[in-house]
Amino acid sequence: MKILIYSAKDFEIPYLEKANNDHHTLHYIPERLAADTAMMAIGFDGISIFSADDGSAKVLELLKDFGVKYIALRSAGYDNVNIKAATKLGICISHAPDYSPNAIAEHAMALLLALNRKLIIANENIEKYNFSLSNLVGFDLFQKKVGILGVGRIGEVLVKILTGFGCKVIANDIVENKELSKQYGVSYTDLDTLCSESDIIIISVPLTSDTHHLIDASCIALMKKNVMLINIARGAVVNTADVIDALDKKQIGWYGSDVYEHEHGIFFYNHSLHPPKDTMLKKMIAHPKVLLTPHQAFATDEALINIASTTINAFTFWETEQSLPYELTSIKEKV
Repeated sequence: MKILIYSAKDFEIPYLEKANNDHHTLHYIPERLAADTAMMAIGFDGISIFSADDGSAKVLELLKDFGVKYIALRSAGYDNVNIKAATKLGICISHAPDYSPNAIAEHAMALLLALNRKLIIANENIEKYNFSLSNLVGFDLFQKKVGILGVGRIGEVLVKILTGFGCKVIANDIVENKELSKQYGVSYTDLDTLCSESDIIIISVPLTSDTHHLIDASCIALMKKNVMLINIARGAVVNTADVIDALDKKQIGWYGSDVYEHEHGIFFYNHSLHPPKDTMLKKMIAHPKVLLTPHQAFATDEALINIASTTINAFTFWETEQSLPYELTSIKEKV
């Protein structure tokens, strides 16, 4: 197949090349998929996109007109793609659901530990030869109650890590993982109870119409004072303005996030010469109780190998009309 890779990053290209092994014809462009870049897919059988690309119905209709038949997401989440529209148009869609739950869960812990033990502040102090410990006091994780919102593959890894720290884990999810409850003593509860009882809350739910702005002012009002909030899900699961307000009022003690509500077109790109004019983002970056990373949780060697392999395999399966286990559309006849 002839495949166009949208939003191609320099660090991922070698992984895709190795996984492809000269089987398909790959062409890489740094541009995001959007209405004004869809025409770049003319002449390609399929495309691969990332989480920041636009897979709305309007864009999918353009791709269909341009002859695109297959789209492979290089991400687990697919909230940026209109699956119903793709199915109706006969465009096959796949994603990469199992690339590395460990990578994401471990990044959540990195955010948590860096905030708690004031690692950024400590490093800044050391660079100034300031060896005082006055503003570096954290807390033990041992016996702290940690609430996990969304106990899927990533949440399951988090349970194991947090249990190792001696934390008491409570959880909220649509489906209860009885094995986790049995083996690690995880207790499932409703959202309000989780918010009111947790010392630390880690968000790991997919972005849907039900989870959009799940964490808002009313939810935050239930939380313990100085709670630590960690977001490794999607930026829009959190109402960012409400979180900033709660940080200023010291209702939330710390906020660590690998995502941002309005990150599209900003994250994954170097804007150092022309900083975005996003006042809310500037507040987040400048806030002393916030640690924001640029959607990098997936960026491990192991995860990139798995993402590349899953992406290339999708096109190979479609090419040979084999059943694809991680296909999101149900199209009986391939077009």
